[in-house]
Amino acid sequence: MTEQTAPSGAVEPKDVVEVRLPAASAYLSVLRTATAGLAARLDFTLDEIEDLRIAVDEACAMLLPTAIPGTSLTCTFELQGDALSVAVSVPTTDGVEPSRTTFAWTVLTALAGEVDSRVSGDGTVTIELIKRRAADPS
Repeated sequence: MTEQTAPSGAVEPKDVVEVRLPAASAYLSVLRTATAGLAARLDFTLDEIEDLRIAVDEACAMLLPTAIPGTSLTCTFELQGDALSVAVSVPTTDGVEPSRTTFAWTVLTALAGEVDSRVSGDGTVTIELIKRRAADPS
C-alpha cells in the first residue's frame, strides 16, 4: 500500500493491485472478475461496475492481437478514493499505440471516462482507464 496526499492535506492510503496473466483471451474472465471485485470495493454501482468490466475487456481486445506470443498481459489497478485507475499492458510486435479515432476507442472513453495510451521503449503498449464513482445523490 502506498500513500497520497488528499486535497485537505491529509494523507490517504492508496491500494495497488497487479494481475499478470498469459496474453491470451482465454484468461480474460479472471481479469473481468478482478475488475468487478475491486470496483465493488469502492462502492461503484452495478452499472458502473459493468461499464468498467466491459472497458477493461475492450482494452484487452485492442492489445491482444499484437501481443508477442508467450508473453504476459499485466493489469495494474489503483484504488484512489472515488476512482479506480486501470492500466493494461502487453509487449507487442509493432509497438504502436491504438488509434484514438476508432469505434473501440470511443467505446472505451464512453465506458471509462478517462482513457490514455502510451508505448514504452521496449514496445510494450499500455492503455490506461480511470473510472470515477458517480456522486452520491443524497
